[in-house]
Amino acid sequence: MIDPSTPIRIARPSRDLAAAERFYTHGLGLRVLFRAAAAAPGEHDLVMLGWPGAAWHLELVGGANLRAEPSPTDEDLLVLYLDGPVDETLAGRLEEAGGRRVGQSAYWDRWGVTVEDPDGYRLVLSTRSWSND
Repeated sequence: MIDPSTPIRIARPSRDLAAAERFYTHGLGLRVLFRAAAAAPGEHDLVMLGWPGAAWHLELVGGANLRAEPSPTDEDLLVLYLDGPVDETLAGRLEEAGGRRVGQSAYWDRWGVTVEDPDGYRLVLSTRSWSND
């Protein structure tokens, strides 16, 4: 059985690591936890973003050796459950950092704000709460 506190990595390819990093750090407020440039032929650049102490992080890979182009669909969502109203300042910062507000679906449009990152992946800031209990 997997321990429920096992760390999770969400990995995505990026066409422009600097633009994606700006979106998630300046826009959302994540921190750079680790960064590495390709050290050998065939390797890619990467940046890991998250909050210190969280059991998850977002890894973005890119650079000249990127093997898979980003191919997001409308259903590739990263949802943050805010348990309250979406701060318009936060939504505005995400747009200023390269994001684009989009309509998602009747459900998510009712329960939050959806912003596309520079690679087209969608971040939902949900007014709802969530618990795995």
